[in-house]
Amino acid sequence: MGTTADHHDLVIVGGGPGGYAAALYGAAAGLDVAMVERDRVGGTCLHRGCIPAKELLETAAVYRTVRGAKEFGIDAGTPGLDLPVSQQRKQAVIDRLTKGLEGLLKGRKVTVVNGTGRLADAGSLRVAVDGAEEATELEGDAVILATGSLPRSIPGFDFDGDVILSSDHVLRLDKVPARVAVIGGGAIGCEFASFLADVGSEVTVLEALPQVLTGVDTDCANAAVRAFKKRNITIHTQVTVEGHERNGDEVTVRYSGPDGAGSVTVDKIVVSVGRAPLSGELGLDGSPVAVDKRGFVEVDPYMRTTAPEIYALGDLVATPQLAHVAFAEAIVAVKAILGEPVVPVDYAKVPFAIYCHPEVAFAGLTEQQAKDAGYDVVVSKHSFAGNGRALIHGETEGLVKVVAEKGGPLLGVHMTGPMVTELMVEGYLAVNWEALPEEVGSFIHPHPTLSETFGEAVLALTGRGLHG
Repeated sequence: MGTTADHHDLVIVGGGPGGYAAALYGAAAGLDVAMVERDRVGGTCLHRGCIPAKELLETAAVYRTVRGAKEFGIDAGTPGLDLPVSQQRKQAVIDRLTKGLEGLLKGRKVTVVNGTGRLADAGSLRVAVDGAEEATELEGDAVILATGSLPRSIPGFDFDGDVILSSDHVLRLDKVPARVAVIGGGAIGCEFASFLADVGSEVTVLEALPQVLTGVDTDCANAAVRAFKKRNITIHTQVTVEGHERNGDEVTVRYSGPDGAGSVTVDKIVVSVGRAPLSGELGLDGSPVAVDKRGFVEVDPYMRTTAPEIYALGDLVATPQLAHVAFAEAIVAVKAILGEPVVPVDYAKVPFAIYCHPEVAFAGLTEQQAKDAGYDVVVSKHSFAGNGRALIHGETEGLVKVVAEKGGPLLGVHMTGPMVTELMVEGYLAVNWEALPEEVGSFIHPHPTLSETFGEAVLALTGRGLHG
């Protein structure tokens, strides 16, 4: 079997958000692009992350809405949940988006090669493709590495897909477990806890740090915790998981914390402690591409690795593991390859969106981060409890919190509440434009809308708020 070598302007290893965004953007700029992907294009986000998780969370939202229909004068009886039907709908959404992405790539004449890509020689711009129909090598004037990540486990809790579940396994559940322990109270852990509680599981969250939703402003995180507790989600923070014991169909998780030792007996354990970069199969050992001790490829602000004309982005590098960050990094990398002017991603101001119930979203500095950075801080907080649209929806828990420099611009916008993942866009825009409260306060928000709560919070910083 011979080896073929095809030359392209740009060769990309990995077809997830970072890889396919680089392919589409580069092709739009006139580059001849080849992309290697061992599964279907779309990566973790489309097949095992963002899209399937949010579809299941939407199932939970519909179920929750129907259960509460009597409040609106609608007698829907006692609703039942057919999880396999929801899984079928989830797959239909994934398939439609995948076909659309495949069509986009084909339309821009991106060469998609099915297989596992790795650097053919240390530091070279040649990519060997394993598992392809023919042994193949692709050569590029530039190479982008974007192989993504996989779920991390913890010692003693190896994934088995039966009792100890990764995020991948949760997204394939065909029946609702009665009792679940979620190890890890970050964004993914809280989304799963929220989903499982809504569809009928008894949920316990075990978090090692002092606060679930680490990185979220304390006021907004606490608002989410209060809402969780009203839905009977048990949360233990500052605990160390010690181990587990199986007893038939159930398993007991042991942990210790400030109040001593404890345990919880459940049917399933969901381990949600982050994701590890998939760098081990890229052939980087002995190459000039530097990798840190955690496995992340090291890059500069323009996504360049330590090897000439080799770039890396997305979950493969130590930046926020978010699809929209990977999109932005792809644009930065392609512009750098083209020699065009480019502004690096400002990671301190990227928007975060967490789709638990209630939703959480933020951009910029928390109040504590702003104080630690030396700013003279002013803060405005407005609750959704007084918002007309929130009352109409029947979802009034949460708040909007705006952090600003006294006499200066907005430093951070933080939200917990209904649909805040959609509301966050203007907060992100205001923070990144370093807008003053007086400037943002003049924005006219339609009435009645949820967005008015952001407007009120900013207007209050001018000293002349209307409703608060």
